[in-house]
Amino acid sequence: MTQMIFVNLPVSDLEKSKAFYSAVGFTNEPKFTDETAAAMQLSDAIVVMLLTHEKWKSFTTKDIPDARKTAQVMNALGAESRDAVDAMVDKAAGAGGTPDCNPKQDYGFMYGRSFEDPDGHIWEVFWMDQAAVEVGPAEFAEAQA
Repeated sequence: MTQMIFVNLPVSDLEKSKAFYSAVGFTNEPKFTDETAAAMQLSDAIVVMLLTHEKWKSFTTKDIPDARKTAQVMNALGAESRDAVDAMVDKAAGAGGTPDCNPKQDYGFMYGRSFEDPDGHIWEVFWMDQAAVEVGPAEFAEAQA
């Protein structure tokens, strides 16, 4: 069995968040969706669980921070190319997200941009040259010099 990751996010408007994540490229999995939660699948291994605040509070007694004012987590997604990075951020912007909420990163071997969803959750989308992945960024940069 493939090891999976489920990113759980508290959302203020479940339907709006489902529409946003669908527009960015996630697919709703109806078997794990109801009026309190929605499973939004990006790949066989990555699922974002959108949870109403009431549902979120059934899992933890900790306060739900306002993600528009504080940041505790930045979720990062790998992309197949620089163009794919730009396309995902553009889709997020077109669906009501905030593009480039963090500075754009371009190191030659790695390119990244970010966006916020309607609740302010930060997503970093990045591409990295496969050669840099294989040897590590420092050794790759040295070889390029």
